[in-house]
Amino acid sequence: MPKVQPKVTLISHTPNPEKTVASAAKLCYSSASLGDLMDNLTEEKASDFVQMLAEIGHESPIEHASFTFGIEGVSRAFLAQITRHRMASYSVQSQRYVREKAFDYVLPPEIEADDEALSEFEEAMEAAQESYDRIAAILKKRRAAALVAEGMEEKEAAKKAEKLAIEDARFVLPNACDTKMIVTMNARSLYNFFAHRCCNRAQWEIRAVADQMLALVSAVAPTLFSGAGPSCCRGGCREGKMSCGKPQEVREHITELKQGGRA
Repeated sequence: MPKVQPKVTLISHTPNPEKTVASAAKLCYSSASLGDLMDNLTEEKASDFVQMLAEIGHESPIEHASFTFGIEGVSRAFLAQITRHRMASYSVQSQRYVREKAFDYVLPPEIEADDEALSEFEEAMEAAQESYDRIAAILKKRRAAALVAEGMEEKEAAKKAEKLAIEDARFVLPNACDTKMIVTMNARSLYNFFAHRCCNRAQWEIRAVADQMLALVSAVAPTLFSGAGPSCCRGGCREGKMSCGKPQEVREHITELKQGGRA
């Protein structure tokens, strides 16, 4: 059961995202036809218009640009966190239909750094796998026998019993068990996501994913995401007494992420 690390891939996005956003915004204030709007909108003009939108706080046009990510090497605990961002679309590998054979797991750095904790953690992962396998085998045997008794062919009964068995056996699997997903968000939702999850106070795993996502979208739409990041990147920290107290360090980190994405 090897440990895994978060990996994010930008699968697809709205073509010419900044031009799309600029054209949507210009339409609100222009009597020109859609064709004329697009024809007269150069990349430079689109970039300037997107920057102006950010300055005046006109956010609705940026919803027209969407981005689809492949996320893997993350835990089921991560899944519980990211799906709290409801303005998004999620497709997640199912534990009902996919058997967990020697499942990979996410290892928290604090546990990895402590030999005693690491030993306990690894034992727990092995025990979870063994329990999962035993429970699945017990349930599969009983359910397959029942299906055969009802007149189903053995091969078909075994196949159906397997699915029913792992559907219930998965309840012993840990939060650390890895999963993968495809996630789509529009730019406005991403701004909200980055504000919360690129913050130093965010949990380490989702922060690592958010950082990768920010670097990826900054590479394809640098002006659109120039203002993205936690609140301290756009002024003062909004965390109050819960602030990490390191705004300059956070700003530098976010700037590096964006510049790295454009490299």
